[in-house]
Amino acid sequence: MLPFVLDLWGCMPELSKNCVDMTNASSTYLGIVGGAIVGGVVSWWIYNRQKYTSEKQDHILGRVKDLEENHTNILKKLEDFDDKHEHSFDAVQDLNRKMDTLLKKLEDSSK
Repeated sequence: MLPFVLDLWGCMPELSKNCVDMTNASSTYLGIVGGAIVGGVVSWWIYNRQKYTSEKQDHILGRVKDLEENHTNILKKLEDFDDKHEHSFDAVQDLNRKMDTLLKKLEDSSK
């Protein structure tokens, strides 16, 4: 049945033994098949590259997220350290004022 249907479209020497030369219909079919194969290979290659790129992007975004969390933790630790440093600095300044006051009192009492 298939050769009969194809004979309606034109002589295809690839499928029929009665043909001598490739016809326009035969070359069209061959072009369609070749185009489908090339198109399939190109589509697969594009899909494969996009999948690889997407996986790389996901990996990089995961690393950026980890770095951002690490950065946030470091900033929090620096803020805590700054608060402790500020508290210590205030205590040292308070001691300095007290010492100045005591020295001034000693100076005044010695005169």
